[in-house]
Amino acid sequence: MKRIILIACAFIGVIVGAGFASGQEVLQYFTSFGIMGIFGAIITTALFAYVGMMLVWLGSKMKTDSHKEVIHKITGRSVIGVIVGWIIDLVIIFTLFGVGVVMLAGAGSNLSQQFGIAPIIGTLIMTVLILFAGMLKVEGVVKVIGNITPFLIVFIVIISVYSFFTVDTSFAELNKLSVAHSSPLPNWFIAGINYASFNTAVGASMAIVMGGAEKDSKIASIGGLIGGIALGLMIILSHLAIFTKIDTVGDLDMPMLGIVNEISPVLGVLMAIVIFGMIFNTGLGMFYAFASRFTFVGSTPFKIFYTVSVIVGLGLSFVGFTDLVAIFYPLIGYLGLVLILALLYAPFKMKFGKKEL
Repeated sequence: MKRIILIACAFIGVIVGAGFASGQEVLQYFTSFGIMGIFGAIITTALFAYVGMMLVWLGSKMKTDSHKEVIHKITGRSVIGVIVGWIIDLVIIFTLFGVGVVMLAGAGSNLSQQFGIAPIIGTLIMTVLILFAGMLKVEGVVKVIGNITPFLIVFIVIISVYSFFTVDTSFAELNKLSVAHSSPLPNWFIAGINYASFNTAVGASMAIVMGGAEKDSKIASIGGLIGGIALGLMIILSHLAIFTKIDTVGDLDMPMLGIVNEISPVLGVLMAIVIFGMIFNTGLGMFYAFASRFTFVGSTPFKIFYTVSVIVGLGLSFVGFTDLVAIFYPLIGYLGLVLILALLYAPFKMKFGKKEL
C-alpha cells in the first residue's frame, strides 16, 4: 500500500506545478466558465484516472526509463504507426522542455507575490535546486516528488473549506464575475478535454519513467489510477474555492495563494513554500524526463545534457508566468490529443493485463 500511495503522490506531483498549485490554470481552464466549469473538471477527472493508470502501467510492464520505447510499441511499426509515434514523441519532447521553462518562471512569480522580492531571485533559486536534484537516481527523484505532494492536498482541503464557509456573495454574482475573466479555450467541454490532454503530455514521460522503476505492474497501475482520481478531485475543489473568492483573487497571478493569505499571513508563507515545492516537483520531472529521452539516465552525457537544458530553460523563462500559461498550455493540450487517443488504443494493442510486453 505504501508503494501505491507513493506512486499516486508522485504522479500528482509531476503534473501539479506552478499553474495548478497557484490556481492560475484552474482559473483559466475552469473558473472562467463560471459554475459550468465544474462539468469540465469532471471530464478532466475521468480522463486523468484512465491516463494515470495506463501510463504508469505501461512503464512498469516494459521496465523502461524513457517514453520513446513505450510510444513506438503502442503505435506499431507500420508507416502510419511510425509517423504517429514520431509526432507523439515530438509533442512530449516539446512539452517537457516548455513546461520546465514555465516552472522556472512560476517560481519567480510565487516568491514575488508572497514576499515582494524580484522574480529573478525565485527563478534562480529554483534553477539551482533542480540542477542538484537532477543528479539523483530515478528512485530518489520519485521519493522527492512524492513526499511533497501530501502537503498541497492538505492546503487545498483547508482552502476549499474556508472558501465555502466564508462566501458572502450570491452565486449569480460570482458566476458573472467568473465568466468576465477571459479564457484561452472556447467552452467548458473543450477546456476539460484540453486540460487533461495537456497534462497527459506533461506527465506522460515522467510517469512512464516512474512506472519503469516499479517491478509490480499491478501496484503501478493502481497507484496511477488513485493519483489520477485524487488529482481530479483537487481540481474540482480548487475550482470551487477560486469561484467563491473570484471577487478578491481573480486578478492575482496566484489566486490560491491569495485565498490562503486571507485566512492567515502565516499560512500564506507556508502555502508559498508548498507551491514552491510543487513547482520544484514538476520542473525536476520535466527536465529529468527530457534529458532521459536523449541520454542514458545517470551517465555523464545525461548530466551534461540535463545541466545545459536547465540553463537554457532559465534564459527562456523571463517571458512571464501568466502569459506562458495562457499561450503555451492550450497549444500543448491540442497537440496532446494524439497521445490521449494512443492511450485509449493501448489496451487493445497490448492486450491489457494478459501478457507481458
